[in-house]
Amino acid sequence: MIRLVSILVGLFFAAGLGWSFYNGAMTAIEDPAAQTVEQAYHREPKEIHFASDGPFGRFDNQQLQRGFQVYREVCSACHSLSHVAFRDLSQIGYSEAEVKAIAAGMQVPGIDPVTGEANMRPGTPTDYFPKPFANDVAARAANNNAIPPDLSLIVKAREGGAAYVHSLLTGFRAQPASLLRRFPDAKTPQGLHYNPYFANLNLAMAPPLVANGQVQYGPGNPKPTVDQMATDVAAFLIWTAEPKMDKRKQTGWVVLGFLLFATTMGYLSYRQIWSGTKH
Repeated sequence: MIRLVSILVGLFFAAGLGWSFYNGAMTAIEDPAAQTVEQAYHREPKEIHFASDGPFGRFDNQQLQRGFQVYREVCSACHSLSHVAFRDLSQIGYSEAEVKAIAAGMQVPGIDPVTGEANMRPGTPTDYFPKPFANDVAARAANNNAIPPDLSLIVKAREGGAAYVHSLLTGFRAQPASLLRRFPDAKTPQGLHYNPYFANLNLAMAPPLVANGQVQYGPGNPKPTVDQMATDVAAFLIWTAEPKMDKRKQTGWVVLGFLLFATTMGYLSYRQIWSGTKH
């Protein structure tokens, strides 16, 4: 009797779930939800290749240095790089003297050795990149009530990674007329900027890269077009998010080689010693 009751209860709930699924599916087919402006105009990141892509990819130090230059001259005005120390720049090809010069060119929070009061002092290689704003209130006040995110791990924190960063930097444009015809209430608010690669299409950040040659590269480098500068700074941010990538890949290939060697030796040992032994 108990088993029969259990079966009936199970059938009752199964029938309820089936009916709910059928009813929901029919509603979705007969009366689909209206498409939102984000669904209609949001774009996935553009496909772009970086030197560090794939199992054989490696960082291009020259490109990373160009990307750092773009960060320092453009992005650092609003965005921090709090997980990167000045001395880490030696990993992308800067000499010790160059690292010291870069650090000394930035002011970092310090303590006056005489009075003990907080002050600002020139950076040293062991310091981390300073924050551009004293606190969140100051950051919001300067950026239309938005707090610029730290860029140290941004390619890990955003879907699409470096491709998203590149697409966002090159994606600013005027709001399409077709958008306003379909969604009259979706006009970009005053103070925000339209970008189809941003989740809700409008963001507080103004276009940071606005003209070719905005950052002057040294001799032997490609022309600093907007696309090139966006690519270089995106490559640099791949490095800030995973500075040990090259070493990790090299270690991985060594491990795979060892496993292949050990497997081969094990098989040959089996053939030599135990192949004729009945188990």
